[in-house]
Amino acid sequence: MYTLYYAPGTASLVVHWLLIEIGARHELRKLDLAAREHKRPEYLALNPAGRVPTLLIHGEPMTEAAAMVMHLADAHPNFGLAPPPGTVERARYYQWIVFLANTLQPAFRHFYYPEEAAGPEHADAVRTHAARTIDAAWDQVEAHLVRRGPYLLGPSVSAADFLLTMLMRWSRNLPRPATDCPQLGALAQRMKARPGFRLLYEREGLQEWA
Repeated sequence: MYTLYYAPGTASLVVHWLLIEIGARHELRKLDLAAREHKRPEYLALNPAGRVPTLLIHGEPMTEAAAMVMHLADAHPNFGLAPPPGTVERARYYQWIVFLANTLQPAFRHFYYPEEAAGPEHADAVRTHAARTIDAAWDQVEAHLVRRGPYLLGPSVSAADFLLTMLMRWSRNLPRPATDCPQLGALAQRMKARPGFRLLYEREGLQEWA
């Protein structure tokens, strides 16, 4: 049994989506970020960083969305969302998960919350640098998809594509959204056509980028 602490449209989105895709029994606990529920002592006891998401696995808390993505794919292997351990394909899967989590996701954090990195007086410079990092990452992924697509691991969808799609959604209002790249745009359309995505949007009350 899983319990997901989430806020609509945040990094919890990919975890919620995968729980739907694999049909796992779960319950949702929505956090009001404006009311700073994620900073209350009872939540910090589960997630000391005070960030979303937190996933309870049989009552034990797990943090870090990318780690949850990998765990859910491994815990439910019948859905084929991760290659077998020890294979070259598995190594590439790890590579993309880490790239998305370590390069793209922090850049989005810097773009949307630039004052965190260097104070309000440097916010514009931080945001500009973050946008360049994001653009370069899209170029890298697009070039890879041209060579080896249509998904990150080739012909079959993996959990990495779900994480990628969430990050593409985050780019929707940037000067250059990910979907301006033809291969990324096509991948986004395929992922958004999945029934689980539509249910995810219904549950979280989302409309943007539908």
